[in-house]
Amino acid sequence: MVFENLHEYIDALKKRNELIEIKETIDPVYEAGYIADRLIKGKGPAVLFRHPKNSDIPLAMNLFGTKQRTEFALGVKSLDELSERVEELVNAEIPYNFWDKLKNIVKLKQFSKFIPKIVDKAPSQEIITDDVDLFKFPILKTWPLDGGRFITLPLVFTKNPLTGKQNCGMYRMQVFDKNTTGMHWHIHKDGASHYRWYKQNNKRMPVCVAIGADPITIYSATAPLPEDIDEMLFASFLRRKPVKLVKATLYPEILVPAEAEIILEGYVDPNEPLRLEGPFGDHTGYYSLADYYPVFHIQRITMRKDPIYPATIVGKPPMEDCFLGKATERLFLPIIKKILPEIIDINLPVEGIFHNFAFVSIDKQFPGHAFKVINALWGLGMMSLTKIIVIFDKHVNVQDLSEVIWRLGNNIDPQRDIIFTKGPLDVLEHASSLPNFGSKMGIDATKKLKGEGFEREWPDDIEMTEDVKHKMDKLIKKYLGR
Repeated sequence: MVFENLHEYIDALKKRNELIEIKETIDPVYEAGYIADRLIKGKGPAVLFRHPKNSDIPLAMNLFGTKQRTEFALGVKSLDELSERVEELVNAEIPYNFWDKLKNIVKLKQFSKFIPKIVDKAPSQEIITDDVDLFKFPILKTWPLDGGRFITLPLVFTKNPLTGKQNCGMYRMQVFDKNTTGMHWHIHKDGASHYRWYKQNNKRMPVCVAIGADPITIYSATAPLPEDIDEMLFASFLRRKPVKLVKATLYPEILVPAEAEIILEGYVDPNEPLRLEGPFGDHTGYYSLADYYPVFHIQRITMRKDPIYPATIVGKPPMEDCFLGKATERLFLPIIKKILPEIIDINLPVEGIFHNFAFVSIDKQFPGHAFKVINALWGLGMMSLTKIIVIFDKHVNVQDLSEVIWRLGNNIDPQRDIIFTKGPLDVLEHASSLPNFGSKMGIDATKKLKGEGFEREWPDDIEMTEDVKHKMDKLIKKYLGR
């Protein structure tokens, strides 16, 4: 099932008994986040706070808080279905590669029905006001040392000034006052790249922010797509139907989701001083430190007549961003396998918050094959930020962390099987000596070959024969019923 907007999704969660509605007055400062954290950690339902303190707008949280709910939100029975959808493009004849296919999707007849649709009227513009006051919204302050309230689920729209192509990313936004926020776009993100152009050319940068959309559109803002791949086009492809877009009222060159709950329209002035933003209790489980970021000036707010304000919290995993991250892992696996066909599977474990660990199984064919894959992965987009990559043989289930640790402990000689390099790191990496740059480690946990200098005999796994297993399993089932 594909949802048109956040309201439809919340109604569907109600029908599935996956939503609780809290009618008591709950403070968005600490209290709402604490309840959501308890629900996420307990694999509980989504929550709608009907009466958040000092706001007339309901607050929705934990919308993606379990694997099953994330699958429901994305309209699939299993996250592996996302891989199957991408394989349709990967295996097409033309153009040459996946990203060319996506860029030229209009030329592919079978996908032309997924092109975003531009409409003249939109629910997200039922109310238009220039009397901007962010404090009317139930914006969260989640953790005790947070620098303030943060908008945590924004879809930030900017345009590449050279190509005219639109980008949508998700960057937290600290509320400074009633009409300004921070714009926390990391150095590696497209929004930051666009900002640098405006700064170099001494021009004011138009920015629009959507809050609340259908679940797939929200997810698409988090997907690490290559530069200038339109996230709304990608969302339409995943939805199997077009996302409806409308021209922003102040900046018609920017198209925003017609079914959004709230739209913030404004600008970033690259000539004004950066402002201290943070600290922020982040998805690493630590506070990301305060730093200087651009300021977003909000000139106008448009919204539905009955908006719902959605928010998420991050902190020590697992949190609901983990499940969105696992969707990305499944979604991009076919693309990675197209480039590196020896790869069988990849696990970006939630405990590694997606940029600390990558566990990879490969069909090893020659000496040094594991290191070849490690170096290739460090050259692929956001995989370049991965701090530790571990390679296993093809029969290893890298989704099973128990097996991963067992194989890792048994199969490596640290001096022989570990390589180090230096390169870019995630902005949230706090252990490196320098921000955004440091060392990375690759580990070969595969069976070693003679060509790799291993002259000893490699032992076999302990396994029972298939005939005995089959015979005894039938006997066990007779007595235990399973």
